[in-house]
Amino acid sequence: MDLNFLPSLNSRQLAIDLGTANTLVYVPGEGIVVDEPSVIAVETVNGIDQIRAVGTDAKLLMGRTGDNIRTLRPLSAGVIKDLEFAEKLIRHFIGKAIGSRPALSRGPELVMGIPSASTEVERRVVHAAALNAGAREAWLIEEPLAAAIGADLPIDRPIGSMIVDIGGGTTEVAIIALKRLTYTVSERVGGDKMDEAITAFMRTRHNMEIGPVTAERIKQEVASAAITDEGRSIVGHAGGRDVTTGALIEKEVSQAELAEALQDVVQQIAAVVADALSNAGTEIASDIIDHGFVLTGGGAMLRDMDVVLREATGLPVRVADNPRHCVAVGAARAFTDEEYRTELHATAGAI
Repeated sequence: MDLNFLPSLNSRQLAIDLGTANTLVYVPGEGIVVDEPSVIAVETVNGIDQIRAVGTDAKLLMGRTGDNIRTLRPLSAGVIKDLEFAEKLIRHFIGKAIGSRPALSRGPELVMGIPSASTEVERRVVHAAALNAGAREAWLIEEPLAAAIGADLPIDRPIGSMIVDIGGGTTEVAIIALKRLTYTVSERVGGDKMDEAITAFMRTRHNMEIGPVTAERIKQEVASAAITDEGRSIVGHAGGRDVTTGALIEKEVSQAELAEALQDVVQQIAAVVADALSNAGTEIASDIIDHGFVLTGGGAMLRDMDVVLREATGLPVRVADNPRHCVAVGAARAFTDEEYRTELHATAGAI
C-alpha cells in the first residue's frame, strides 16, 4: 500500500470536481457537501480587487452589478486560466466543506479531477492552486476515469467500457478496460456552448438579448436535444431586452425552438462520440456494441440527449444516476478505496 494515501492526524480527505461551470466537493462518509457555480464576484475599491462573493452568491450577481463589480470564472474548458482567483475559489470551497477545525490541524488531502487532455503544465497549475489554497497534498485523476468509477462501470474487468462526460466547458469520451484509459478524446463543447447557442438564437429569432443565467435556466427547464412536433406545445418564458428599442420584454419560447438552437452543439457532441467509437479496438468495439455507453456530467441531463446519441450510434445509451456527481464520487472512491489506490497513484499521482 502507498503510505501517502493513509489519512494523517487532523487531516481530512476531499474529492473535488473543479469544473468550468460548477464545482462539487465530496467528503467520504458524508457525500456531496458543496455544489456551487465556479464563479467569483470581484469588487474594485481604490484600484484594489476584493472578493465580494463566491459560488452561488457570486452567480446571483451576474449581470446585476455596477461597473466596480465584475463576475468571472477562473476556469475555461476545464483548465485554470486565472491562477489567483482559482486559488481563492478552491480555498472558499475547502472552507465550506471542512468548516472550522483546530488551529493545529493540517490542511486536507485532495484528489481532483482534470481533463484527460490536460498538458503537464496545466496539471502543475491545478496542483499548485490546490496547495496554495491550503491543501496538505493534492492528487490528480483524469475526469473520465473518475466519472466511470462514479457511474459504477465495470472498469476493473477485461471488457471495454465507454463513458461520455458532458461538462460545462468540455465533452470527454473515454474507453476504459482493466482500469486503463485505452483511448480518450476531448472537445471544447458542453453546457456553456449550449447556453451561448440559446443566447444567439434568442437574439436572431426573437430580436431579444438575454443574459447567461436566463439562457441556462430555460435550457434546464425547457430545452431538448431532439426536435419533435410535440415540443412545440412545451413552452417557457424568457425575459430580456429588445435589441432594437432597448425595452424590457418577455417572450414565449418552445422546446422545439430551443432544440433547433442546440442542434449544432448536439451534433458536435455526437461527432466526438463517433470519433471515439472509430478508434476502439476490435474486441473493445464488440464489448461496446453489446453494452453501449454511459452519459455523465451536467450536459447528460439535457432532455433526450441519450435518445439523440442512441439514434446517432445505434448503440444502447443510458444516463448515469446523479450524472453531475459522478466525477466527484468516483474521485473519492479512487482515493479512499483499497481497490483503486494503487491505480490512482499509477495513472495520476502527486506532482
